[in-house]
Amino acid sequence: MDLIVEDLAAIDDKLSQRHIDLDPGGYFIIYLDRDAGLIYAKHFTNVIDDRGLAVDPETGKVIPARQKVERTHTTVFSARTAKELCVKIFEETQPSPVTQLDHAAYLGREFVRAEMALVTEQEYVQD
Repeated sequence: MDLIVEDLAAIDDKLSQRHIDLDPGGYFIIYLDRDAGLIYAKHFTNVIDDRGLAVDPETGKVIPARQKVERTHTTVFSARTAKELCVKIFEETQPSPVTQLDHAAYLGREFVRAEMALVTEQEYVQD
């Protein structure tokens, strides 16, 4: 079976719509600094409430998923490649800020996407 780019994009889009449990260890905002040639991952802590929603540990307010929120990050990781960023977060940082395997897999995929966007000078938007 030959998959073409449109088929792969459709599979990816469908899987992006599935429910995932939030990581109690927090979440990351990923972005590029093209001038420096770096991928950045800002880590933010959160608390998961009894409804499964992320709330700000300081205010107790729900963190909206689709709008800008002013919060202070706990750590900023940066690296030249996806692999280098994964090593920093998952191997060198103890305890790791990532507590769920599905979150780790998601971050690895996103870091590769960010690296490819950096190398190809394409736009990167975190999934």
